[in-house]
Amino acid sequence: MDVLESVGVHKADKGFVPIENSIEGTINISADGLLTNNLFIEAEVIFPVYLNLLVNVGTQLHDIKEVWSIAPALAQCKEFIRNSQVKCKQFDSTSSAAQAVKLQGRKDVAAIASQSAAKIFNLHTAKSSIQDNRENHTRFIIASKDNKEIKQDQQKTMLLITPCEDQSGVLSAILNVFTALSINLTWIGSRPTKKKLGTYHFFIEAEMGLHESKTTKVITILKAFGHEVQVLGSYNSTQL
Repeated sequence: MDVLESVGVHKADKGFVPIENSIEGTINISADGLLTNNLFIEAEVIFPVYLNLLVNVGTQLHDIKEVWSIAPALAQCKEFIRNSQVKCKQFDSTSSAAQAVKLQGRKDVAAIASQSAAKIFNLHTAKSSIQDNRENHTRFIIASKDNKEIKQDQQKTMLLITPCEDQSGVLSAILNVFTALSINLTWIGSRPTKKKLGTYHFFIEAEMGLHESKTTKVITILKAFGHEVQVLGSYNSTQL
C-alpha cells in the first residue's frame, strides 16, 4: 500500500490505513505493509463504514456497466454488485478509484467510496449505503516508523509471532500461554512468511499494555519456547 510505503521510506511521518473490516475480515494489504516496511502501530480507530456509488453528474444507475474500488470495498458490496450485474475493476484505494472516474469523465462507470470522496472529486452519489451489512465497521490503525511515543496506559498490544518450527498444534500451544496468564485476546490473524509454503506469522492482539508485567511474561515464555516475537504496537482504541 502506497501510504505505508511512504511512511517506510520517511516520506510521511504517519500512515492511516484500514486493518480489519467486520464483513471482509483482515485487510491483508495493510497487514503485509506493516511487516514489509517495519512499522509500528500507535493507535486504532473504529469507524462505521458507509460505502456509496459515486458517478459523474448526469450518470443514471442503468448506465453503469462497471464499478471501481479497492478490493475490500468491492467485497463489502457483493450483493449490490451481483444484483446490478456489473463488472468490477480494482484500484489501490477508494480515493484513487473516485479520482479516476472523475478524470475520465465516463458515464458508464462508478466508484465505490465514501461521501468525503464525492465532495473532494465533485462526484454525484447515485446510491448511498450499498454495503451488504448496515452494521459495517472498519478498524483503522495509525502507523509510524518508530515506537518513541509508547505510553504507560495503553489498552492493547499487538505481537507478531513466528513459530520456531512448523508442527501440529503450534498455534494452540502459543494461545495456551495467553490463557495461562489470563490475557484476553481481541484479534488473531495470520499471513504467510513468504519463505516456505505452509509457514505463517501470527498477529495476536491482546488486552494488555506493553509495560505491564504480564506482557513481559508472555513474551519471555514464548521466546523461551523458541518462537520469534516482535512487538508491532501498543495503543489505545477509539470507536466513533
